[in-house]
Amino acid sequence: MTSGTSFRFRLERVRALRERKEKLAQQQLAQAISRRSSTEAELQRAEADLEQVHSEQRSAANEASAVSATELLARQAFLERVEAARGLRAIELEQREAEVADRDAKLTCAAGEHEMLVRLRERHRGEHNRELARRERNLLDEITAARFGRSGA
Repeated sequence: MTSGTSFRFRLERVRALRERKEKLAQQQLAQAISRRSSTEAELQRAEADLEQVHSEQRSAANEASAVSATELLARQAFLERVEAARGLRAIELEQREAEVADRDAKLTCAAGEHEMLVRLRERHRGEHNRELARRERNLLDEITAARFGRSGA
């Protein structure tokens, strides 16, 4: 007995686009978090390597045997390479942290835009349903009035 059209949200394409944008932002955030985790693990390995080199340096310094200047220079160069690698990993981790924060902000924005359109769609659906109910009540009132009018005559 419905006398209206079915509900059609005019911004459905925009809502669907915003939903896809939100899902893409979720994927990008997940990838950024994964890259950050990998970088954290690399930094931990670099720190462990650095600690190992420092330990070896201390052991060599405590040995009573004479160490050649060439060996000392080689050890120092190796220590500096390990320290540099650790420093690069620390910088990379900072960049990954910034990337995660940026992706999180983009996801928050995309989710907000999508949620806004979902709420708008639901509000329009409610208005549509109320209008349909009003039309049905009016139609039933007309039918009742028509029957009442006929049976009273």
